[in-house]
Amino acid sequence: MRRILITNDDGIDAEGIYKLVKESVHFGEVWVIAPDSQRSTTSHCITLRDHIDIFPYDMGISGVRAFTCSGTPADCVRVGSIAVMDEKPDIVLSGINYGYNTATDMQYSGTAGAAFEGAFQGYPSIAFSEGTEYQDISSKYLHDILDEYIDMEFRKGYILNVNFPDCPLSEFKGILRDRALSESMIYKDGYKLVEKLENGGRRYRVDGQYREIAEDGTDLRAVFDNYISIGYVANIS
Repeated sequence: MRRILITNDDGIDAEGIYKLVKESVHFGEVWVIAPDSQRSTTSHCITLRDHIDIFPYDMGISGVRAFTCSGTPADCVRVGSIAVMDEKPDIVLSGINYGYNTATDMQYSGTAGAAFEGAFQGYPSIAFSEGTEYQDISSKYLHDILDEYIDMEFRKGYILNVNFPDCPLSEFKGILRDRALSESMIYKDGYKLVEKLENGGRRYRVDGQYREIAEDGTDLRAVFDNYISIGYVANIS
């Protein structure tokens, strides 16, 4: 039977991972090793100088073996596939992330970091993400995308990146494959001064300005135009 390892960066109690697990049980034996709390923007960070705690967790989904992990999403894949699972996974699935993982944001994403760790360990790996307002598209098309890619061929150093657009079904336009990674960004980041501190210190907070600028043929352009974006992404070196 196909062995599927699932993780995320939003934490094991996030809505997106439940959706992914519930759909994945139709395709094989599901193991979940996911962070015990929010771990967004941890990228491909791993734990080397501290212990990692693993605890059994009841997701309430029949046949699923689930565990919380005190480490990062990449830790979940490492310790999960090397130490927790009784056999190596056939595929790693990460997500479904709350918010897009496209364009330059990929370098910060814990969702992508977990998938990249899966690829580094030698497993085909898929990262799933969606918008923050509508989840209609993933609910309708997740099964079909899993069915199409669950047995995808391993490409060393690459993951498959899937983003569902943030729109209602009535505005959805279709699926675009082979999307390139955009060189743009959803938020143009700056920093604003929020407080002056003692001894000349200053406290800043990130201040991102939303924009919809993206090149044709890219992942970001696809989701801006209400398409599902699917494309391979190379690990960042």
